[in-house]
Amino acid sequence: MLGAERSRRLLLLRALYDRSIRVASGSGDFPVSLHDAWESLERAQAKAPGVVEQVLLAPGTGTWVSAALRRLRGTLHSDVPLWATLGHLASLAAAAAAAARIEFILRVPACEGTVSLPGLGFAALPAQKDWTTARVAGDQWSVRITCGGGEVVVGPDWERQVPGWRPTRRMTLGQGAAAGSVALEEHDPYRTFSGPTAPRVLSESEARSWQSSLAEAWNILLRDAPAHTDAMRRGLMSITPLPGGERFRPYSSSSAEAFGGINASLPDEGSELAATLVHEFQHVKLGALTHLSPLVRRAEKTHERPELFHAPWRDDPRPLEGVLQGIYAFLGVARFWRANRRAANAAHAPLAHFEFALWREAVWSTLHRVRGHERLTPLGRLLLESLLQSCAGWLGDDVPDAELRLAREAAASHRARWREHHLRPSPDLVDEAVRAWRRGEACPPLAHAASSLVPDSDARFLDTAAVLARHRLTDPDGSWRDPAATGDRVRGAGPVDVLLARGERSAARGELAEQLLYGDPAVGSWAALGRALADSPEHRAACRFLIRSPEWARAIRETLHEEHGQRPDPLALAAWLGVATNRPGPSG
Repeated sequence: MLGAERSRRLLLLRALYDRSIRVASGSGDFPVSLHDAWESLERAQAKAPGVVEQVLLAPGTGTWVSAALRRLRGTLHSDVPLWATLGHLASLAAAAAAAARIEFILRVPACEGTVSLPGLGFAALPAQKDWTTARVAGDQWSVRITCGGGEVVVGPDWERQVPGWRPTRRMTLGQGAAAGSVALEEHDPYRTFSGPTAPRVLSESEARSWQSSLAEAWNILLRDAPAHTDAMRRGLMSITPLPGGERFRPYSSSSAEAFGGINASLPDEGSELAATLVHEFQHVKLGALTHLSPLVRRAEKTHERPELFHAPWRDDPRPLEGVLQGIYAFLGVARFWRANRRAANAAHAPLAHFEFALWREAVWSTLHRVRGHERLTPLGRLLLESLLQSCAGWLGDDVPDAELRLAREAAASHRARWREHHLRPSPDLVDEAVRAWRRGEACPPLAHAASSLVPDSDARFLDTAAVLARHRLTDPDGSWRDPAATGDRVRGAGPVDVLLARGERSAARGELAEQLLYGDPAVGSWAALGRALADSPEHRAACRFLIRSPEWARAIRETLHEEHGQRPDPLALAAWLGVATNRPGPSG
C-alpha cells in the first residue's frame, strides 16, 4: 500500500503543478514562483531522494494537494488566498531543499508571521498582515528566513530550538528492530485535515506526557497486537496532538487523503491510546485500499438522498461507505481488547472485558446488517465476508457475566436512543394507535412496522451508558455516582442515567415516569424507561418494546399531548404497546 500511495501522491502533485502553473501565468499578482519551487524540488531529489520523499509523502502534504485540487476545480471554498494555497508547494520545496542541504532561494507563504517548513519546523516572525510572503534562502550550512523586518537563522541542526524557530518533534518508540519513529506534528499547516491551521506548540510537560504515553502504548501493542505494530512501524508517520478530551471520550480522526497521519487527544491510560492508534490506523489502511479499488458502487439515483444506517459507534446515521469504515476500524479495536484482556492486570481486566464484548457485538450486528447490500463491489463483499469470519470466531469467547451484561445494556441503550432520535413512525399508523388508545381498544401491531429515517442533528452523547459503565468498572465508588454533579463530568448524563448506571432501576423508573407524565421529556427518555423496566417481571413486554422501538412511544405520546391535550401514564402506555409485540404485524 505504501508504494501505491506514493504513486498516487506523485501523480496528484504533478497534476496540481500543471494546473497551478496555468493559473499563476494568467494572474498578474502571484507572489510565489511555482516554477522555482518545482526546480528546487528536482534538484533536492537528485541529491537526496529520501529526504524529498519524506516531505512529499507526509500526511499534511496529502491533505494540501487534495484541497488545492478541489479549489482549482471549484468544489472547495476557502478564505485563504488562492496564491497562498497553491504557493504551499514552495514551502514544501524549501523544506526539501533545506533538508537536502542545497543552495536555494524561494519565496513562500507566511500567515501572521508564521513561516512553515513542513517536517522541519516553523519560524515565528513579526506579522504585518494575515497573508504575505517570506524569503527563505539556504545552503549546506543554514537557512535564513526573513519576513516583516525580522529574520531567523536555522542550522545546521534543524532539531535544535533557536530564537524564533520551533523544530518538529520526532519520537522513537521501542528499541532495536522493533523501534518505530513518529513525528509529533504541531506545525504543519495541513496537519488537521482542513487547514491551514496555526501551530499549536506543546509545553514541555505536555510533550513529556505524550512521549511517556506513546512509549507505554507502543509496548502494549508490541505485546498484544504485534501485527498492528509492525504495520504502524512502516506506515504511521505523524500524530497531531489535540486538546485533552473527556475521560473515556478521547477525540481522534484520520483521513484517506493524509495516509499515515492521525489526530488524537491524549487518553488517560496507555491501553486506551493503544486502542486509539489501532482504530485510526485501521481507517488509514482501509482508505489506502479504497484508493486502489472501491468497496461500494455509486448509487444509481444520485438525486436521491443516500441510504443511511445505524452505526453503534456514532450519534448520527451513516452512509454505507462510512459504515464499512467503522466496521473495519472497530473490528481492529475488538481484536486489540480481546488480546489485551488476557494480559491486563486484575484492576484493568474488567474494562478490557467490557470493551471487547461491546465492540464484538457492535461489529457483528453491523456486519449482518450490510453484508449483502446491493451496492457492495466484489471486493467489498469479499472484505466483509472475511471480517465476518474473524468476528464469528470470537463469539464463543467467554466474558465475565458482569462485564457482558454491561456491554449488552450499553449496546442496547445506544441502539434504542438512536432510534428514538432518528426514526419517525408512519403518521397514519400513529393516528390509528392514538384512536385505539383513546377508545380503550387493544394496540394495533406496531413493533415491526416501517419507520422513516429523519436525521436529528440534536442527537448527542448516545454512548452515555457505555461511558458510565466504564466509570463504574474502573472507579466503582467514584464521584460519577453523584447524580447532581455527573453531568459536569460525563457530558449528556443526567440523574436518570446515573441511577441506571448504579443499578437503581426502581428509582430511575420513578424519575422517568414523572418526567414523561408531567414534564417536557428529553428525547431518549422512552429508551431509558425501557432500561429501567429491565428488572420488573410484570413489565417484561413493555421493556422489550421500548428497547426495540421507543420511537413509537415517543410519537404516540407527543400526538396525544399536542392534538388531544392528554398526558398518558407512561407505564400504562408502555404496557399497552408491549402487548402488541406478541401479535404479528407488517414487516419493514
